[in-house]
Amino acid sequence: MRHPNLIALLAGSVVFLSACEESSQASVSRAIDDVAAVDEKNLGELMLVAGDPDEAVTYFSTRLEERPDSIGNMRGLARSLVRAGRVTEAIPVWRRVTQHPEGEPDDAVMLADAHIRSNDWAEAETTLNAVPPTHETFDRYRLEAMIADSKEDWSRADHFYETAVGLTTRPAGVFNNWGYSKLTRNEPREAERLFNQALQHDPELFTAKNNLALARAAQGNYSLPMVRMSQPERAQLLYTMAIAAIRKGDTHVGRTLLEDAIETHPRHYEEAVRAMRALDGEGRSL
Repeated sequence: MRHPNLIALLAGSVVFLSACEESSQASVSRAIDDVAAVDEKNLGELMLVAGDPDEAVTYFSTRLEERPDSIGNMRGLARSLVRAGRVTEAIPVWRRVTQHPEGEPDDAVMLADAHIRSNDWAEAETTLNAVPPTHETFDRYRLEAMIADSKEDWSRADHFYETAVGLTTRPAGVFNNWGYSKLTRNEPREAERLFNQALQHDPELFTAKNNLALARAAQGNYSLPMVRMSQPERAQLLYTMAIAAIRKGDTHVGRTLLEDAIETHPRHYEEAVRAMRALDGEGRSL
């Protein structure tokens, strides 16, 4: 004897189980897609921060071929090209990013940065001028300061450097650039102060140490600054001050500093040796 109700119930159960299975498969598929997206994003961020620049260029170029409208891949490629020192290639990519519907003011700032790196100051200024004045970020003011410097608009440069310092927790690079600006203005005492501030925030920043030595030498002070330094760094700073002294006409001081640099360096210090030979030949190469 048939049981129609039971048959209908069983049939309904089969349909229900099938629908559950399809729903479960769809959920699993979405979860896998979500994980893949997160993994791709994390891998992209890793490539930008820690990867080899040229490998990062290859990675983002491939991703951009697969998804040519992805602004994330465009940004990644542009940043990687800059890291790889291929700035002229990065500029048109940054332009594409700025023209993308999802482009942001930060992208224009990065385009201006690329123009500065390629020594196109006029284009950098034009690009920054197009960024809304309400977009007040560290990178924007850092670049504004550099552009003002290039135009020798010192008061404007100082204003932007000071603003940039207040917008970051890592101002060592800004203090270093600001100090170098003061050095080019023949204000070595103020430059020395700024280089010391840079080193307070980043004691390992060698460019600030080297610039500090230059600022002291410009004031006729040829003693090494009281900063943390390795033996090779000590030799380099002695060499820097030696060249500065010789160019100022303090030849005897310069020779002594070169001798100290050669003796201090743990290995053969070819640059200092060449400088000493040039000095013996009446400084023709200095």
